[in-house]
Amino acid sequence: MHELHQPDVIFGLSPTLFAGSLFVLTYLLIITERLNRAIIAMTAAALMIMGGVLTQEAAIQGIDFNTIGLLTGMMIIVGITRDSGVFQYLAIRSAKIVKADPWGILVMLMFVTALLSALLDNVTTVLLIAPVTLLITDTLKISAYPYLFAEIFASNIGGTATLIGDPPNIMIGSATGLGYNDFLFNLAPIAILILLVTVIPIYLIWGRHIKADQELISKVMMYREIDAIKDWRLLKQSLFVLTLVMFGFIVGHDYGYQPATVAMFGAAMLLTLNCLPHDQEKQSSMVARSLGEVEWITIFFFIGLFILVYGVESTGLLESLAHQVIDLTDGDKTVTAMSILFVSAVASAIVDNIPFVATMIPLIKSMAVSFGGAEELLPLWWSLALGACLGGNGSLVGASANLIVAGFAERAGQPIRFLPFMLMAFPMMIASVFISSIYVYLRYL
Repeated sequence: MHELHQPDVIFGLSPTLFAGSLFVLTYLLIITERLNRAIIAMTAAALMIMGGVLTQEAAIQGIDFNTIGLLTGMMIIVGITRDSGVFQYLAIRSAKIVKADPWGILVMLMFVTALLSALLDNVTTVLLIAPVTLLITDTLKISAYPYLFAEIFASNIGGTATLIGDPPNIMIGSATGLGYNDFLFNLAPIAILILLVTVIPIYLIWGRHIKADQELISKVMMYREIDAIKDWRLLKQSLFVLTLVMFGFIVGHDYGYQPATVAMFGAAMLLTLNCLPHDQEKQSSMVARSLGEVEWITIFFFIGLFILVYGVESTGLLESLAHQVIDLTDGDKTVTAMSILFVSAVASAIVDNIPFVATMIPLIKSMAVSFGGAEELLPLWWSLALGACLGGNGSLVGASANLIVAGFAERAGQPIRFLPFMLMAFPMMIASVFISSIYVYLRYL
C-alpha cells in the first residue's frame, strides 16, 4: 500500500500554505484568461504532485471519473447525432410554427434551447442552436443580439433542471450519489418557473421592438426543414440510442449503474451502429472524427482541477473553512443554505462555475457532522446547484456555454461585449436566484 499523502513538501513549506497558494494562483490565472484554462489546470495538478502535497496514486484517486466519463460519452453521442441534421430541423421547424414572427421565434428558440440543455447539456446545445439562430436573424435582417442573449439564459436555466444539463450538476450528482430523478424532481419545477419569468424582461427590453419585413418573413417560411435532415439512417440510430441513454439515466441509479457507464455504453453503441456497414479504413477515420468532436480542453481542465482541489482538501484547509462558515452562520441550516445559494451565484458570475463547485463540494461534505449526517445536507446541495447554474448567467465568463455563444457572435460580426452584457444579465440573474431562494426555503427549510 502506497502512502497517499507525502508529508515532505518542497522547500520545507507547510502543505496547507503550498496547496492554498497554488490554488489561489490558479484561480487568478483562470480569471485573467491570458492562458488556456486546460493548460493552467494541468500545470497546477502536476505542481501539486511535484511539490509533494500528493503522490501520483493519491492524485488519480482525486479525479472524479464519473464526471469525466459522462461528459465524454455525451459529447460523442451528440457529435454523431449532429451529423444527421436533426437539431437544424428542430430550429427551422420552431421558427415556422410561429409563422416566422421575430418575437415568436425568439420565444421558441429560447424554449428549444432550454429543453435541449436539460436533455443533452448546455454547452452542446448552444453549439447546435447558435449557428441556426444566426442564419434565421440574418435572413430576417434583424439583430441577433437579443436572440443570443435569450439563448445564453435559456441554456443555463434549462441546464439547471437535470443531472446532465450543466457540469456543476454532474459534479454534485457524482459526489453525492444523487441520481437523474433526484435532480429532475427537485430542480426542474423551479427551472421551468424561472424560464417563464425570464421571458418578461426580455420582452420588455427587446421583444416589443423587434420587427421584420414581410417579404423576409416569407423567405424564412420557404425554408424546407426536411432538407436539414442529411442522413435518415443515422437519425433513426441516434434517436434510438439517445432514448436508451435517457432511460438508462432514469432507471440506472436503482440498479447501481452510474451515469458515466450509461453514457459510455451509449457512445460505444452509437459508434458501432454508425461504423458497422463500412470497411476497416473508413471505420478508423469515422471513429477518429467522432473522438475529435469531444471537447478535450474541457475534459483536461476537469482532470487538472479535480487533482488541484483534492490536493487542497487533503491538507485539511477546506475542512477548517467549513467550520468557519458554520461558526459565521451559527450552525443555522437556513442561513447556511441561503449563504451558499447567493455566494455561489455571485461567485459563478465572476469565475467559471466549474472550479467554484469543485471547491464547494468537499467544503459542504465536511459540514455533515455539524448538521447531523449526510441526509441533512440536501437543502445545501440544491442551493449549490441552483446558485452555480443560474449564477452562470451573471456574466460572459460565468459558464462555458456563454463563451461559446460569444464566439459565434464575434465570428458573425455581432460581438457580445463583456460589460454591456453584464449590466443587463447580472440583475436578471439575481432576480432568478431570489426566486430560487423562496423555493428552497418553502420546499426544504
